Amino acid sequence: MPIIIPYVPRTITVHLGLPDQWAENVTVSFPDYVKNVASSEIYPTWEPAAIRANILAIISFALNRVYTEFYPSRGYDFQITSTTQYDQKFIRGRNIFENISQMVDEIFNDYIRRQGFIEPLAAKFCNGTTSTCDGLSQWGSQELAQEGANSMEILRHYYGNDIELVVDAPIQDLTTSYPGAPLRLGSVGQNIAMFQSMLNRISQNYPAIPKISPVTGIFGEDTRDAVRTFQRIFALDPDGVVGKATWYKMVYLYSGILQLAELVSQGQRFVTVQFQFSGPLEEGDSGPEVGILQYMLALLAQFDSSLSPITVDGEFGPATTRAVRTYQQLVGLTPNGYVDEDTWGSIYRNFALADYFLRRDTVRAQSLREDAVPVLARSGGDRPEIPDRWADTPRMAQYPGRPLEPGQTDGRDGQRGAKV
Repeated sequence: MPIIIPYVPRTITVHLGLPDQWAENVTVSFPDYVKNVASSEIYPTWEPAAIRANILAIISFALNRVYTEFYPSRGYDFQITSTTQYDQKFIRGRNIFENISQMVDEIFNDYIRRQGFIEPLAAKFCNGTTSTCDGLSQWGSQELAQEGANSMEILRHYYGNDIELVVDAPIQDLTTSYPGAPLRLGSVGQNIAMFQSMLNRISQNYPAIPKISPVTGIFGEDTRDAVRTFQRIFALDPDGVVGKATWYKMVYLYSGILQLAELVSQGQRFVTVQFQFSGPLEEGDSGPEVGILQYMLALLAQFDSSLSPITVDGEFGPATTRAVRTYQQLVGLTPNGYVDEDTWGSIYRNFALADYFLRRDTVRAQSLREDAVPVLARSGGDRPEIPDRWADTPRMAQYPGRPLEPGQTDGRDGQRGAKV
């Protein structure tokens, strides 16, 4: 599963039968779904603490199904089923108990998770009498409530002391993790970083898949090779393009390997892309973040002779300070040698662009000439002189002969295109 923040969907689609069995799909609001399941699973006469604990378990389990795309990644067009054999009991058209309805309205966007994990807990439960399980006992929760336990004490009794309550989760329309269009060589962005991270984790179980290191959010040739290997292993068209089928095969395997849909999940932790800003840096600092900064500056130095080569050693010393100041001067930032979020973001944006073009042989051959000129994006009004040699680059990489502005599209005969 890509690393995204869980949310509460406004609606959820329920399959009224077993997953492989033909049955109708019904779409209801998420709060109405929770009210229906709670009214089908527990009694309204129970203690409020027991009712609240069970509702939180119901919410968390359903959100886990949504978050992991448990059924869509298997090719189904619904988020959850109505059967307790796989999910939770949902009875279309049933009466809803008033006290349960009121409590759901109060807490439908709260859920539980393990501390340090991202995904909502796959909070499985059973009635505790005719059936037992590793999760919450519904009748046992009532007994604990009668003894004076509150809802979180009940939940920790069954799920462990390392769970925590997330309150007021964001509410939004149901979305899919697939970015909506195929990702291919040359693509850049967060979606690339997502599937690179998934592939790296999958490769631990399937060593034939090459590791992508570092995770940059740039779809280069190394990423394409890893994708092709993945596609061959899992009988997909090895075209090196991450379309919908390839994307959801990754989601399916990633969630399965980490057991994200299981109570005993290895868990998806709060991790970020290696190149994401993690805090200010200055002379005297050390560590992997400094190494990443130096790596980006070292690559940019190959494109701009004004930037001196820099050693990647993870130590923010005088040489790194000078490199940062020089970069800041070039792009119009305050040349103080201090790497705040603006400086880091500017460096990364230019690094991502430079890294992509460095992989294109034609541009590389020209960019590394002795007369290489600055190609960094200035933050002010100064623009670098663009030499005639750029006219020899492929059309995709040619300088168009004029500044590019927001809303602009391709035009013909050198004319500005229509705005969109």
